[in-house]
Amino acid sequence: MSEEEGDFHSSQLGSKEYWDAAYNRELKAFTDIGDVGEIWFGEDVQNRMVRWVSQRSDLLHSARVLDLGCGNGTMLLELHEEDFMDLTGVDYSEAAIQLATDVAAKAGVTDISFEVCDILNEESVSNLIQEGKDKFDICLDKGTYDAISLHDPSDPTDRRLYATHVHSLLTDQGRLIITSCNWTKDQLVLHFEKEFELVHELPAPSFTFGGKKGQTVTTLIFRKKTLDAG
Repeated sequence: MSEEEGDFHSSQLGSKEYWDAAYNRELKAFTDIGDVGEIWFGEDVQNRMVRWVSQRSDLLHSARVLDLGCGNGTMLLELHEEDFMDLTGVDYSEAAIQLATDVAAKAGVTDISFEVCDILNEESVSNLIQEGKDKFDICLDKGTYDAISLHDPSDPTDRRLYATHVHSLLTDQGRLIITSCNWTKDQLVLHFEKEFELVHELPAPSFTFGGKKGQTVTTLIFRKKTLDAG
């Protein structure tokens, strides 16, 4: 098995039908009892990502931030609390976008943009930066790349398309902050080596099993590379 391939199998978690059903359930639960739903990978992971963004001395609060696969939108709400002003969340599930919009509204936040967008669809991605809109300084991903990988772990086509599209959305020197439970640091670096360079790894809780040390998730910060026009 090559570094390009995952040592996991395809799963329904890689299908839009699964996520539409999941977010429709969470939307109903929020409407009925105010439960915002699951925070993918847990609050600790989300907090580490938010903390890295909010503590960057080279990032103005006017920086454009895009959450890829925003789900219920709580990561952007946390960044809003840190006074970031230009926040966008996208998800290919309309139910997720409705949930995120409703959760934000209940919190009294109306200035986060939530849009339906499929990161693998070129037209959908292009619409995010058309009509004079600036590119993004930060792209956040907490589980979306993993879900894409579950389409077919042995076929890198969608994963490569993801990297190309994210690269197109970022400003020069823009950053991709990605958390994965399916891929190791070395695998992610290999997947993104054409479009991005690794600049930092966020520490995560580790465990030891069978004499080997590991961690349940990997969070990496990549910087956009300048690609040759040819």
